Amino acid sequence: MSELKYLSGFGSEFSSEDPRRPGALPVGQNSPQRCPYGLYAEQLSGSAFTAPRTENKRSWLYRIRPSVVHQPFQKKDIAKYLTHNWDEAEPDPNQSRWLPFDIPPVDQKVDFVRGLHTVCGAGDPRVRHGLAIHVYLCNTSMDKSAFYSSDGDLLIVPQQGNLKIITEFGIMKISPNEIAVIQLGMRFAVEVEGPSRGYILEVFDGHFKLPDLGPIGANGLANPRDFFTPVAFYQDEDIPGFRIINKYQGALFEAVQNHSPFDVVAWHGNYVPYKYDLSKFMVINSVSFDHCDPSIFTVLTCPSTKPGVAIADFVIFPPRWSVQENTFRPPYYHRNCMSEFMGLILGSYEAKEDGFLAGGASLHSMMTPHGPDAQCFDAASNATLVPQKIAVGTQAFMFESSLSMAITRWGLQTCQKRDDKYYECWQKLPKLFSDNIKV
Repeated sequence: MSELKYLSGFGSEFSSEDPRRPGALPVGQNSPQRCPYGLYAEQLSGSAFTAPRTENKRSWLYRIRPSVVHQPFQKKDIAKYLTHNWDEAEPDPNQSRWLPFDIPPVDQKVDFVRGLHTVCGAGDPRVRHGLAIHVYLCNTSMDKSAFYSSDGDLLIVPQQGNLKIITEFGIMKISPNEIAVIQLGMRFAVEVEGPSRGYILEVFDGHFKLPDLGPIGANGLANPRDFFTPVAFYQDEDIPGFRIINKYQGALFEAVQNHSPFDVVAWHGNYVPYKYDLSKFMVINSVSFDHCDPSIFTVLTCPSTKPGVAIADFVIFPPRWSVQENTFRPPYYHRNCMSEFMGLILGSYEAKEDGFLAGGASLHSMMTPHGPDAQCFDAASNATLVPQKIAVGTQAFMFESSLSMAITRWGLQTCQKRDDKYYECWQKLPKLFSDNIKV
């Protein structure tokens, strides 16, 4: 096919039809007695019917067969380390850091779904409250299968390898330093070009939104025009034994059908998959003194019912200018009422140049102290403060949550990537206290 096309905007009312079938979208109504081209009309609801108009999410899909045409779902053990059992390991409040997670060797064919591994999380999708953090570790494309989550929205952060994501709405491609969001219930398949690794934030409560800007004004951070939704593209293919994999209440179920689910010829609505290029983020930062709170780097947020408190924030630490005067410029030492999971897409992170590596991760749990290591503290405390562009060639990110997350058994033990000596990076911080006010 030709170069992929997208629709621009966030939370917008979109409409799209495959140019091979002009006029496929009904005019003036959603569900005519007979749809053009003999298509079926199907609504995909992302919110309750009676949700306020500003919160109401739904799309109408006009497809060759309705998605109900499949055999019964059966539970399958496809992804061994995908779990929502937060009690399978003892609680551990220690600072956690993982070395880069291993991608399967080339002689083991592992696709996106089979390569899902849950690192940590909290809550329960049965009550629509909580989140899960996964990594995907794979090396082959999905074949005759599609996946969707009945538990929550999936925010996908590739770290190694490009992804081609085929959805019911159309096709997206994302590379490291881009993200994709596949919302609750949307079916998709992932094709890879080789060894691939990345992170996934799954939220059970609601949907991701752009953060409010308050006194920043009308523009800044992630601008709505830079989010892209795929245009309609359909497959009219009979494929015996095509598998639909459903993540439901933390388990995987499989149903078989004999056709491609990517048979949507046209669609309209505001409940869509989308992608975003992190290099488009407009950074806000202090130009006088002190280190701003990391909330100024929020790309997307999934709010809780408490004002200003998130089930999860997606935060990045992009290249930017650091110009603060008389200031310790790296992140400050911190104990937080939130949980902070960090990953590294590219380069190295300013507060920990060594040990925190691309493809790895860290978790600083609720009220667990953290901050710059001894080397970073010494360098930043004695540096000549001149305007400096930092994090060049680097992209670190954080999944921050108001929930206290538990680490899975795979995250604690099975993956064998947890760095048991992580705490040592702070042990050489010296006592500097003195009777002399001018140290």
